[in-house]
This record gives sequence, structure tokens and C-alpha cells, in this order.
Amino acid sequence: MPIYKQNKNKLIAVKEKKIDLEKTVQGVSEVNLSTIFGLTFICSEFPLNNLRIDTLAFNEELKSFVIIEYKKDKSFSVIDQGYAYLALLLNNKADFVLEYNEKCKKNLRKDEIDWSQSKVVFIANSFTKFQQEAMGFQDLPIELWEVKQYEDNLILFNQLRASEKSESIKTVAKGNNVEVVSREIKQYSVEDHLKPQWDKAKTLFEIISQKILEIDPEFEIHPVKNYIGFNINGKNVVSIKTQASGLLLELLRVKPEDLKDPEKKVRYVDTSFEHWGKHVSRYNIETEDDIDYAMMLIKQVYKKFIEL
Repeated sequence: MPIYKQNKNKLIAVKEKKIDLEKTVQGVSEVNLSTIFGLTFICSEFPLNNLRIDTLAFNEELKSFVIIEYKKDKSFSVIDQGYAYLALLLNNKADFVLEYNEKCKKNLRKDEIDWSQSKVVFIANSFTKFQQEAMGFQDLPIELWEVKQYEDNLILFNQLRASEKSESIKTVAKGNNVEVVSREIKQYSVEDHLKPQWDKAKTLFEIISQKILEIDPEFEIHPVKNYIGFNINGKNVVSIKTQASGLLLELLRVKPEDLKDPEKKVRYVDTSFEHWGKHVSRYNIETEDDIDYAMMLIKQVYKKFIEL
């Protein structure tokens, strides 16, 4: 997709430049991991068992590791290499926790990590159609990100997705690495959060999710283990936890006093900053009448998010 800059009413194409994945992209990615992916940088070139991880990162919100690899050529299998790195992670948990604690000056225990949310991110200037379509498998803990450099110091990071989801990767990919990874790592769906008997929660979620998506076309629904996130550019703006009695809306990066809350219904999660590195406030949605009030709160959080 071409990128243009505007000169009055005339659009001028911005020329793409050759990019050095190792020298430019890895350096820019590591310095800006929080901005691009919402991740904490741990280290570069992490060696373990004859493999070397280009960038090791950590998702503080999910308490999970993320492995980032930069690719120059297009001849590699995203499935084979991705699962090889994930198997390395799961078979050497103590080494990864030790590296995190030493580099980040933390004291995290192995049992505090959510290993089920681990993933691998491949970054390249471009990917083949075959590699992109591999992202269509369900249960795949792998992401592809295309990066382009342009004149005027412009850099574009864009996540690639398959045109549609197909069968589970477990049904077509065999081998020790796939089996090891599939036992511990899970990709979650909205349906995982809605029990069959939770008719009220299902109805409320269908209504409010559609309203949230209408706020900004950049919003994406991103279910994880403990909640259903609504993300923009890979960062969670608000999240929803489902319950038998309705929904629990989590408003991220705000305290109750940051919001216009005339009915004083928003409550603060006291330990949120300690556990997740951000302030979290909550609002209960128990009936359809609560949705308008919830949307008023969500729009405030969204406005604060885009102004960051």
C-alpha cells in the first residue's frame, strides 16, 4: 500500500527505502518495544541450546514471554521455526525467568509466568503468500509483522493476517515441538469466555462489542486467558471479563478521578499498578440499561488513549 504526503491538495508518493533488518529494524524495535508492541525489552541475542534469540521481550500485562526474530530471506517456515523457539522456551523456563530477573532487576518466580500466553513474532521486510496464509491456522501462537522504511525517516510496522481462519494447527502439523507447545500454549477465543448457560452475558457482550468497534475502525477484539481485550495497534484500551450475572468492564490507564462519572459507579483496583504496571478501574454491566453509561466511560478512556 503506497504512502503519500500532502502538499496542499496534491498527494506526493513517499518513496520506500531499502532497510537493514539487523542494524535498523532490530535497534528501532528494541528501543520502541513499548510503543510498537506494548512489551518490555529484556535483552538482545539471547543464546540458549545452540539457538540465539534476536530479541527477548516480556508482556507485563499477561505475564508472558515474547520471542522476536528478524528475517532477511523468505525461505524459512514460520511454523517450524516458530514452534522450535516456543519449545526452547517451554523446555528451559528457568533460564528465561533468570534472564528476565537479571536484566530487568526483578524477582519474578517461574510460577508467576503465564506460559500459555507465550508467542513468537517474526519481523521482515516482506513475507511470501504461503507464510501469510499460514497465519490462518487456529491456535497459532505466532505473529508476522511487515516493516517498511520510507523517506523522511518514516517507518511502518504492520501486522499481517490471513484472509480467513481455517483448521487447527494441531490437525496438520506433527512433531515433538508442536506437541510440546500445544500442551501448554493456547490461543483463546470469545467463545472460551462465554459459557453456554450465560445467555445474559452473551447478549450484553454482543451489544457492547459492536458499539466499541464503531468508535474507531482500528479497534480489534483480542481474547486472552483472563479477559477479552479491545486493542488498537496491539495495545489494550479496555477489556471485558464475562460473568454469569453480566460483564465486568475494565477501564485501563485511568483512576476513577480521571473520569466523568456522575453516578460514582467506577471503582479502582487497588493493586492494579503493582501487578500490571497500569491503573485499572472497573464498572459492572448487569443490564442493557448499563451499556450507555459504559460507553460514556469507554469513550473517555479511548480519548485519553489516543492522546498519549
